[in-house]
Amino acid sequence: MPMSQPLRFIRRGKVVTINDVTPTRTLLEVLREDLHCTGTKEGCGEGDCGACTVVIGEKQDGQLKVSAINSCIRLAHSVDGMAVWTAEDIADEKGALHPAQQAMVDCHGSQCGFCTPGFVMSLFALYQNHGAQPITRADAQGALSGNLCRCTGYRPILDAAQAMQALPPVAVNESDLLSKMELLAQSPRGLEANLAYKSPRTLPELLQLRAQHPQAQLVAGCTDVGLWVTKMHKEFPSVLDVTQVKELRRVEQYPHHIAIGAAVTLTDAFAALVADRPQLKSFAHRFAGLPVRNSGTLGGNVANGSPIGDSMPLLIALGAHIVLMRWHKGKVAHREMPLEALYTGYRTNVMTPDEVLAWIKVPKAVPQKPSAAPGRPKQASTPLGGSAAHAVASVGAEFSRVYKISKRFEDDISAVCLAINLHIEDGVVRKASIGAGGVAATPVRARQTEAALTGQAWSADTVMAAMATLREEFNPISDMRASAAYRTQVLGNLLERYWLESQGLQVVSLEHLSLEGVAA
Repeated sequence: MPMSQPLRFIRRGKVVTINDVTPTRTLLEVLREDLHCTGTKEGCGEGDCGACTVVIGEKQDGQLKVSAINSCIRLAHSVDGMAVWTAEDIADEKGALHPAQQAMVDCHGSQCGFCTPGFVMSLFALYQNHGAQPITRADAQGALSGNLCRCTGYRPILDAAQAMQALPPVAVNESDLLSKMELLAQSPRGLEANLAYKSPRTLPELLQLRAQHPQAQLVAGCTDVGLWVTKMHKEFPSVLDVTQVKELRRVEQYPHHIAIGAAVTLTDAFAALVADRPQLKSFAHRFAGLPVRNSGTLGGNVANGSPIGDSMPLLIALGAHIVLMRWHKGKVAHREMPLEALYTGYRTNVMTPDEVLAWIKVPKAVPQKPSAAPGRPKQASTPLGGSAAHAVASVGAEFSRVYKISKRFEDDISAVCLAINLHIEDGVVRKASIGAGGVAATPVRARQTEAALTGQAWSADTVMAAMATLREEFNPISDMRASAAYRTQVLGNLLERYWLESQGLQVVSLEHLSLEGVAA
């Protein structure tokens, strides 16, 4: 029977040790039940509301990296060796409130108060990460994207976010925390075969442990497996955590592609993708709330294979490949395939029990070429107005967009996700790559629609025909998020939107909505 090992982390500048922590206990449970930190609240138990938000600090590239996370779906052992702050830890020893707390008081940011500790901790992380740079309204909205207020008190909370920097500054003793983390790191753990929670630090260690324990539950951020624990009450006798494997925490730049390790957080993975394709910024922001992106990993999202996972349609459209690795005959073995080839059915894939998804390789954007036609692209005067004469003479080597349709703009799961990447030159579609989510049992590639577009003039007539093909290509289901008919209709509508954007039409969307403008 695997043994439950002690958990160690730094709180209030001191190392806390908690014994006999079972592998599936969450950080929220440990904080509330073992340390009696009842200021941290349990709301939804699934990483949606943010009431349980805490802040963790870890050593990265010799510096302290601070992140707000959801403690309700974060396994407690995953923060071993890190620093943890709750809303009860950030006032000073004399009881003086931290600027994040004082600003909430000054701006009347708390109503019923249940969500307040989570908001305070998201503000604390924003305060720590922003330095002396002024916090804009957009900065505040981004930092609080994973926190919900059921009393609709967002305006004073946003005011508090911008007001806290005007208060007397408070600094975290980073050098002291880093030295304590270094001491904890000098006592390596998590590799012994009889331990219930295994957390290897190198890729060979991970692959050997996977070969020895194929039955262990693999976790990488735990933003989905955490729901199995909190909602389905699953217990795992053995857990294998990939998030501390140093090789898989890297983003590597190559001449023609970006290699993203499976343990890279969604926050850092999307930062790399947005740096290469700035048009993905809004989509990256809408991928769950910030605390989920700070915990979840790109590798975990891809390996999970959920049909409504947002990263896969995008990666499919961009032509991403994945690298699977295992320990074979005393050395590392690997195989590579297009991402869409990974899936065999609903949450099933081609991986063998001893394999691990290690890398996601994403081709870099093809540089845009100058338009062959002078002046700005023409705009469509009606939804599909004009004819072939309206086709842009040369959009460029690549024109990519990704669209997410959900009931709530932020911090919500997609009903439909469609990513389109066309290479259009001299008014002709030379190459088409389209990924879709929410319309089949797995994330899928729209091969029939790609075929309908490839080699055709980029025109209204071509788009109308492709819209019909796209609507007929899949048979989506009806569920709580959308009906099958709605999903089918939206698929074609999104391709139409892509066409309009390629013609220079500025589409109005919620991402451009100003709260101040609405209030005025």
